[in-house]
Amino acid sequence: MKELMRSNDPTAIAFAKALLSGEGIDCFEMDVNISILEGSIGILPRRLMVRQTDHFMAAAALRDNGLTVSE
Repeated sequence: MKELMRSNDPTAIAFAKALLSGEGIDCFEMDVNISILEGSIGILPRRLMVRQTDHFMAAAALRDNGLTVSE
């Protein structure tokens, strides 16, 4: 798995997941539980992970739609 995106914005994560789903790319959201434990005040970012082989296509899909991709 490779990190595709890191964000404090839950709407950006949801948008990215919807885009990836539309492209047929599986993704996994990490750090959801820790962000709930900290009170959902948005201090700790969530990470969106994809398979190493899907990273190039996933990054292109997010960039084409105006989202920032982790490098």
